[in-house]
Amino acid sequence: MTTIKLQTEINASIQTVFDLNRNIDIHKLSTSKSKETVIAGVTSGLIHKGETVTWRGKHFGIYLTHKSLISQMEFPHSFIDEMVEGKFKSFKHQHVFYEKEGKTIMEDQIEYETPFGIFGSVFDTLILKNHLTTFIKERNEFIKKTAEHF
Repeated sequence: MTTIKLQTEINASIQTVFDLNRNIDIHKLSTSKSKETVIAGVTSGLIHKGETVTWRGKHFGIYLTHKSLISQMEFPHSFIDEMVEGKFKSFKHQHVFYEKEGKTIMEDQIEYETPFGIFGSVFDTLILKNHLTTFIKERNEFIKKTAEHF
């Protein structure tokens, strides 16, 4: 199991940051480099607990699909999306939000397992972890800029 932890400080209200993170339209805009599109489930607006979204995006030169379920949500402090269909053996992304000194702190904790035994582990170590970290950092920067100009 691989874990990625990131923290982003945003000069905006916790409600704004929380809603931007669960907004399908914002996700599409923030992941335009990988041509992310929705092919099933919630297709626009805010996603809620118990709902699913299926993404299709280009990673490593091929189109991949990833279906996520919002398994937990505590407005406006946290939500968890978990893969229910996709290329990972398992994938869980916990989003946590709290206020500190007039700003919102956004924390991401991503835990995933790769398939294909040792080959998946080598791919993760050499390429995948860095790719996912960069992908989430770029998305978080987009959310930060959007929230601070909201």
